[in-house]
Amino acid sequence: MRLHGVKLLLALLALALGVGLWRWWVGPVVQTVAVQRRDLIQTVVASGRVETPHRVDIGAQITGTVARVPVREGQSVKAGNVLVELVSAELRSAKRQAELAVAQAQGKLLQLSELQGPVQQQALRQAQASLDAARSSGQRNQALFEQGFIGQAALDESRKALALADAQAVAAQKQFASVQPGGADYKLAVGAVNEAQANAEVLSAKARYAEIKAPVSGQLIGRKVEVGDVVQAGKVLMTLSPDGATQLVVQIDEKNLRLIALGQQALASADAYPQNKFKAQVAYINPGVNAQTGAVEVKLDVPEPVPFLKQDMTVSVDMTVARKPQALALPVGHVNEINLAAPWVWLSEQGHAVHRPVTLGLRGGAWVEVLDGLREGDAVIALPNTLRPGQRVRAKP
Repeated sequence: MRLHGVKLLLALLALALGVGLWRWWVGPVVQTVAVQRRDLIQTVVASGRVETPHRVDIGAQITGTVARVPVREGQSVKAGNVLVELVSAELRSAKRQAELAVAQAQGKLLQLSELQGPVQQQALRQAQASLDAARSSGQRNQALFEQGFIGQAALDESRKALALADAQAVAAQKQFASVQPGGADYKLAVGAVNEAQANAEVLSAKARYAEIKAPVSGQLIGRKVEVGDVVQAGKVLMTLSPDGATQLVVQIDEKNLRLIALGQQALASADAYPQNKFKAQVAYINPGVNAQTGAVEVKLDVPEPVPFLKQDMTVSVDMTVARKPQALALPVGHVNEINLAAPWVWLSEQGHAVHRPVTLGLRGGAWVEVLDGLREGDAVIALPNTLRPGQRVRAKP
């Protein structure tokens, strides 16, 4: 019995040794995949936020107390809608006074044209008539003096009367000219009207400033004012996101900068609505790199309106940076040192493991293009493994 047991044990050991030697000889079983041709699309994925190309900060242009705020944050408004009303009783009173001053100045100008003008014209006619009479009297007195009928004193009086009449005629002429268009008094009256109108326009503008209106249509994304607040000129009260073009602002790792170009197409989705994809297009690439994050800011236009997009909403963007139809490719996971300068693969060739350097091209998802080193149909061994060059292997596709 002991001899039989020893023989059985020796047989089992020999069998195990034979199996081990056989397995060593034929090599381990390895999974392989065939190098094949397929369409490759290389993408760059990034996340960012929704932004409009610009925002409008809305503030007061005068100092005042807030009387009414008829809108709320997040509300959509149209251009011209009242956003904030300031207490305006004093402004309205000042505006009314200015309007009355304009009416008064215009009345004085009208009076100058319709009343003083004709009066001065009549005074001029009378002065001219007096001058003509003084001239005639002077001529007669001169003749009488020469004939000896009057003395020197009478002649001197007539000359004085002529000089006075002439001075009065000149003064009447100047007064008449002054009230005519282009004259000094007329210009002063016109200037008073213009000054009153300018003052009225200023006060009218201030009165309008009491109503702060939306300059464009859009959505209010910020509100920093309440009823009763005393606001100063220039203080930002609300922030408006205008309707129109929407942009996605994302941060791209600088290592992918060489892949990004203006006009590239992308598919985007909001994190709140991941199933709703929409189109976008690269519109701007920041020329600088953020030194702290190593990222580049890229902006994408959204050509078609997307109703559910909100300002500052988080989005994911999948940018298509390259396409190649029917490229020779293999799975990324089968390439050793894929991110280093000299990638390589284990190739199953005639039952042996072969170390084969490869040149890679476009990387699209889980597949990478092979530019050199492999042919279509080659069986590439999957990773991970601990093979040796020339080692026997049993390929399992």
